Amino acid sequence: MTNRRLENESKDAIVLLAKRPGVTSFSSLKIIKKILGTKKIGHTGTLDSFAQGLLVCCSGALTRLAGLITEFDKTYEAVIEFGSETDTLDPTGEVVKRAPLPTLHAFLNSLKKFSGKMNQTPPAFSAIKIGGARASDILRKGERVEIPTREIFVYGSKLKEIQFEDDGSKTFSCETSDDFLCPENEKNLARKIKYARVEFRVSKGTYIRSLARDIGCDCESAAHLAGLLRTSVGAFSLRDAAFCGELTPFTIQSVVRALESGCAERDIDMESAEKEVMEKLQGMSPDLARACGFGVALLKAERADDFFHGRPVKKSSFASLQENCEAEKTREQDCGKYAVFLEKSAAAFCGVVRREGERFFYEFVLSGKQ
Repeated sequence: MTNRRLENESKDAIVLLAKRPGVTSFSSLKIIKKILGTKKIGHTGTLDSFAQGLLVCCSGALTRLAGLITEFDKTYEAVIEFGSETDTLDPTGEVVKRAPLPTLHAFLNSLKKFSGKMNQTPPAFSAIKIGGARASDILRKGERVEIPTREIFVYGSKLKEIQFEDDGSKTFSCETSDDFLCPENEKNLARKIKYARVEFRVSKGTYIRSLARDIGCDCESAAHLAGLLRTSVGAFSLRDAAFCGELTPFTIQSVVRALESGCAERDIDMESAEKEVMEKLQGMSPDLARACGFGVALLKAERADDFFHGRPVKKSSFASLQENCEAEKTREQDCGKYAVFLEKSAAAFCGVVRREGERFFYEFVLSGKQ
């Protein structure tokens, strides 16, 4: 499939992309832009260059959805390295603190504390704006910054793997932290750990780098992230992403090897890359709208002109309003927002409205649908 053909098609779509470590999120979009023949591509939440995993990319008119999808909860796997803290809280930074390794018992007790609602101080090296400038840019100028705390929610954490200090590269995999409390493993509680791989499910705005730092401090050690993998954004999963098969299985050993050897350049076969991306493209549909956390509204044909010209709409403008029944259960969705489709053509996506009681407000309207 050629770019010329793609340019002549409407590419208002969502495509899931598996970002490789060692490249920026912005650079990762280049291949999508080239394949779709458009510069109008956005992603819903940046991954740091050292991190890997799911980027939810929006193209064409669906870039308007990016800010809404950013609000979703996210799931990560994190490899935490104990004994040192870096200024960036990740492997790219300079060590600013060293401390003894924690025992497994101390770490398990700390991990339990980091659950539910809490206040978190984001990393100083971040994109957070302080007086209109990025905090990381201010720091690189040699100036100091004070990062305000923010409220976050950790919905759950699960210990997946441990590497003890005295075990070399050998690791201990587990399904739950309770695996270490059974009689045959209880002796491990007093041993010191070097790495831990943990799965976190968190609210928007949560920095896993900060969680690693704070857990390290709480168990009287120091810590930073050695590796990070994003596995889901709301209802979107990494396993459905283009190029997911190219990622190395995420383990403590694979992360440590990558740190020692660096990230190899990717050799891209454009023909197979085009095929995979095109297979992963998702145009807006009622099912995708629900996955994005929206309800579904079917617009009456006689009210379409009003809608596309931004005139007031009300409940009677719609043939049906279907709330997203999963929204309250999963927390990452807002059931007050509806994706609007033409009544007689559910494939014709018209825009998004917000409902407040009996009143409706436009989030955005796609032009040229009437």
